[in-house]
Amino acid sequence: MDNQRLFLFVALSFVMLLLWQAWMEDYGPKPPEPAVAPADDVVQPAAPLAGADDIPSAAATGTVTDSAVPERELLNSSQTVSVETDLFSISLDTTGGDLRKADLLAYAETNAPDSAPFRLLNDSLPNLFVVQSGLRTSSGTEPTHHVVYSAEQTVYRMQDDADVLHVPLTWRSPEGVEVTKRYTFHRGSYAIDIEYEVRNNSAEDWHGRQYRQLQRTQIAEAGQSTFIYTYMGGVIYSPEEKYEKIKFEDMVEQDLDRTITDGWAAMLQHYFVGALIPEGDHEERYYTKTLSGARYVIGLISGAQTVPAGETATYRTRLYVGPKLQDEMKQVATGLELTVDYGLLTVLAQPLFWLLKTIHSLIGNWGWAIVLVTVLIKLAFYKLSETSYKSMANMRKMAPRLQSLKERYGDDRQKLNQAMMELYKKEKINPLGGCLPILVQIPVFIALYWVLLESVELRHAPFMLWIQDMSSPDPYYILPLLMGVTMLIQQKLNPAPMDPIQAKVMMVLPVVFTVFFAFFPSGLVLYWVVNNTLSIAQQWVITRRIERGGK
Repeated sequence: MDNQRLFLFVALSFVMLLLWQAWMEDYGPKPPEPAVAPADDVVQPAAPLAGADDIPSAAATGTVTDSAVPERELLNSSQTVSVETDLFSISLDTTGGDLRKADLLAYAETNAPDSAPFRLLNDSLPNLFVVQSGLRTSSGTEPTHHVVYSAEQTVYRMQDDADVLHVPLTWRSPEGVEVTKRYTFHRGSYAIDIEYEVRNNSAEDWHGRQYRQLQRTQIAEAGQSTFIYTYMGGVIYSPEEKYEKIKFEDMVEQDLDRTITDGWAAMLQHYFVGALIPEGDHEERYYTKTLSGARYVIGLISGAQTVPAGETATYRTRLYVGPKLQDEMKQVATGLELTVDYGLLTVLAQPLFWLLKTIHSLIGNWGWAIVLVTVLIKLAFYKLSETSYKSMANMRKMAPRLQSLKERYGDDRQKLNQAMMELYKKEKINPLGGCLPILVQIPVFIALYWVLLESVELRHAPFMLWIQDMSSPDPYYILPLLMGVTMLIQQKLNPAPMDPIQAKVMMVLPVVFTVFFAFFPSGLVLYWVVNNTLSIAQQWVITRRIERGGK
């Protein structure tokens, strides 16, 4: 195997990976699509649902089966409470006190100047994604997410001189139990505290559990390339198993039922996450359910707690709703930054992201940060690349003599190989000398690929001229064409394959990659163009030196 074949193998493997991901997205197993009710029939009842299928069991184990709630009854609704902070525009519903809508004010829906804020949480189809919570009790009336709370006011705004904003909702049972569900928003943070304060004014002890859950549908994210796969689905974290994906198809096959201490549960999509983080190191039961209308639930329910008559108890949970900002997520919960999923190459990707972010903090442009990171990586691997390019240059220099041997021995592969090995030995050339340097660099470049793909910082980030969104494809296909040209130039600098079929495949490869990269985010294509350009410069210098008799 020479360097041409190695490059061919790596390139084709990469293309096959992309094709497989695209095929799985388009034709792989998917849950049934939700049936959207007609517009004139979408009437949401104000009364709580009796025996609803989206309430977890109050028992320590076991889950609730689907009771096939009609589509128009997906979510009850009563009164909307609007909350405005420096980062959020939020809608709470007095039914359950649920968090129904969350607009992220620092992130636009599109790159258009007049674009609305990005809506992460939404209570309508097809992109339903809500946060629900409540209390289960073994006796008496339960404050589940179907009961109606009362609000002191319908609009809350964080004042300019305030660092926190409290939004209380209250509910009272016929037995005399008073529950205050309180949301606390913090300035400059996507972490939201949810607190249940239970005042037992009844004559009997109150026994209850707190549950919290994320409910959503599965949809294709707007603007995402067919050739780029990013994970959408559930995730749980535990100190023992660490980061685990719970795919929607896994939820369909089997309900999750696991006891975890000091963990968290989340729903992920590209760039954004909703996560539930329980308080302290208490034992929680983690569960999933599949509901009618192709809805998926992941949540957790606490252990039982007793509130004696006349006393008060508090349940606390932290909620993270926002972009995948690693520094902030590290402060919210252990392991939450792993939702920025770099896969098996996390150990390489994390330092690369730190380097990229550090350079950006100095120059203020993510495009130029990508350019400089690519330059630094090429410098770090300069000697390895030099070894590889020297090997290629020597092979290129030997090409006429190798062709002469091929003509001499014709189809006799055994004699041809023997003659070639003797020639390599005589000229002190190792045909595999350039393979190892290339193989060593591949994990680093793949890790950088995932860094650029997963970083929310690049979403809608401008570079210069016509590139105004590093996370979107080049609108004029200039960068993909440049990438194809650089690949073609690299091939011209490499020794020509002796196999005519292989030579034809190598000539087609730049065209194939140009087509694929036309649908890639601009940041990824920019990285490849810069990397190829630097490789061409280094290889050209070394090739000229070898051809002139140098070393």
